[in-house]
Amino acid sequence: MTNKVKTSDIALVEQLFETREQLFNEIGKVIIGQKEIIDQLLVSLLCQGHCLLIGVPGLAKTLMIKTLAQVLDLNFKRIQFTPDLMPSDITGTEVIEENKSTGKREFRFFKGPIFGNIILADEINRTPPKTQAALLEAMQEHRVTTAGTTHVLKEPFFVLATQNPIEQEGTYPLPEAQLDRFMFSLKIEYPTYQEEIDIVKSTTYDINTSLDMIVKRDDIVSFQHLVKRVPVADNVIEFAVKLVTLTRPNHDKSPEFINNWVEWGAGPRASQYLILGAKTYAILSGRPTPNIDDVIRVVKPVLRHRIIPNFNAESEGIDTDTISEKLIDHLK
Repeated sequence: MTNKVKTSDIALVEQLFETREQLFNEIGKVIIGQKEIIDQLLVSLLCQGHCLLIGVPGLAKTLMIKTLAQVLDLNFKRIQFTPDLMPSDITGTEVIEENKSTGKREFRFFKGPIFGNIILADEINRTPPKTQAALLEAMQEHRVTTAGTTHVLKEPFFVLATQNPIEQEGTYPLPEAQLDRFMFSLKIEYPTYQEEIDIVKSTTYDINTSLDMIVKRDDIVSFQHLVKRVPVADNVIEFAVKLVTLTRPNHDKSPEFINNWVEWGAGPRASQYLILGAKTYAILSGRPTPNIDDVIRVVKPVLRHRIIPNFNAESEGIDTDTISEKLIDHLK
């Protein structure tokens, strides 16, 4: 392992483990089901990553993220992406104002909605590439530069972008290089029959649900720093890197099904996110260091948008989740 676990870090791990169940219970007052998605959102937040959410309308994506922000004491901002949205509508704009004390005119910067803790970029594929790039730059740098002045975004800074998988007319799909900026790609599925009954019951009556704050903002930042300090055994890192390497077709050790089904494999960022995600799942479970099972748990959301299937895979109905499953079986 790279380093030893400090006593103070063990106390933080225990605190996070206890907090996790409290978060689920509090969010469960509003959101029925979707526990795995909420878990993955929490993992991504603690890894200082960002998420791409894919699901049909009406699955409570906005409500879920807004509820998460509320119980985590974070500032929530929602940006509805449209074809006419400009970069300055996201980052902010400079306006000429008269200084009342001096009488002189000067520029004043008005912050855009990107200046929040949790940002919901709704239907990101409905806006042109130039506007998409403004958001993605802020995601990568955690800062905004306008007119030569840099404005640092407050931590924690977490972006969740949604895409509608069924309405593709008039959309601008994100290029693979930009998709790679997202830690996870999460599929939000329909609720089960019983969950939908519970949803209808809870939303068709006049019920006022109050939510309590479970975690303070400064604690989240402490947990994010803790993730970076979690030690990892060499064999766990080697497993993650080997798995990602094997996604690349025509590599000397790639299995035949990768060469047959994959156009492009995942890059090094996938290996990094596999380990960060594994670290976070470990400490959320109360363990001071991750194992290979923790890596396997994040394989699908990490690789889902990083493996590009070829025509052969599409003609056979093979998606990236199927390829990930076969890779895991190949390495076991």
